[in-house]
Amino acid sequence: MWKPLMLMIVYLAMSTRVESSADVMKTMSINFSKAIDTCKKEMDLPDSIDVDFKNFWKEDYEVTNRFTGCAIICLSAKLDLISPDGTLHHGNTQEFAKKHGADENLAKQLTDILHNCEKTAPPHDDNCIKVLGVANCFKTEIHKLQWAPSMDVIVGEMLAEI
Repeated sequence: MWKPLMLMIVYLAMSTRVESSADVMKTMSINFSKAIDTCKKEMDLPDSIDVDFKNFWKEDYEVTNRFTGCAIICLSAKLDLISPDGTLHHGNTQEFAKKHGADENLAKQLTDILHNCEKTAPPHDDNCIKVLGVANCFKTEIHKLQWAPSMDVIVGEMLAEI
């Protein structure tokens, strides 16, 4: 009798973690994207990058637009998520995650995923292209964990804030 109860408790604990992780990813995505218009103006980026940000969390969508990579660098710099040498700033990235609802373990896990993606991304002389490899890797890893937020919800919440 107690075994089914224990299994149910473990399942509920695991499913709650996934939901809260997806909620954290949603909140981080919304706040990450808030400065996109500023970056677009500063860098004279085309409106075509909006499609990439709108579709980013769709599992079968791959971001390939170089300008989107440039926007990600700009957004990351504005949020102090990258070091002056252009690599991931671990401490600031963990703090960003915690600021948006992640606990210490989740913040570290997200930072580790990003760091691993940064290390395994194909080398490229163009940082905007290299960042696309990191972003697509991160998205894939988040989908594997079933933490990807719904883009419909993100877009709806962003529109509600306008």
